[in-house]
Amino acid sequence: MDEMQARFLALWSRSGGILAEAVHADLVLHYAEPARYYHTLRHIRRCLRDLDWARGAVPDPDAVELALWCHDVIFIPGARDNEQRSAEWFLRWAGDGIPAAGRIADMILATTHTAVPADPDCAFAVDIDLAVLGGGRTRFRQDGARLRAERPDLDDLVYDARERAVLDALLARPRIYYTELFQARCEARARRNLTWRLGRPAPQ
Repeated sequence: MDEMQARFLALWSRSGGILAEAVHADLVLHYAEPARYYHTLRHIRRCLRDLDWARGAVPDPDAVELALWCHDVIFIPGARDNEQRSAEWFLRWAGDGIPAAGRIADMILATTHTAVPADPDCAFAVDIDLAVLGGGRTRFRQDGARLRAERPDLDDLVYDARERAVLDALLARPRIYYTELFQARCEARARRNLTWRLGRPAPQ
């Protein structure tokens, strides 16, 4: 058993869930689907590292961690309901055993990044999902290439227009990150990365 598996099994069990090994096996199967290049367990590992860094400030770190593990478990390239399907996947496995299941499902849904998070735990979940935007330029470029590889159905012009719309929407927000912790750590570099990708002058 590797460290990631042991971590998930312990988390699922202490959260009240049952059939932890079966849940983990199904989760890993989904994240290993051949159409994925970015939305894989690599992304989840990076999310967990950021959660561990912020853990002392997160009100309910176990709930946030479960949301992060499951937020991309269902991924159909181009689908608009991946987060909804991921939340449903989680709720099916959670059953009646995980008391915080409803809140965790809400955190998964919040990773659509279309609304202001409803509470601090939700804010941490969405900030951690986007923390990769505030990484180094080389990794930012690699992530962009992996995201592009997940949409072979789109030609470059269409993909570029869609990517620009997403990045423009993020830059237009008063702040990309909702928690003070990630705003201080990631905001400036994320804005530099996004403006670089869009070919604009760097923010002052």
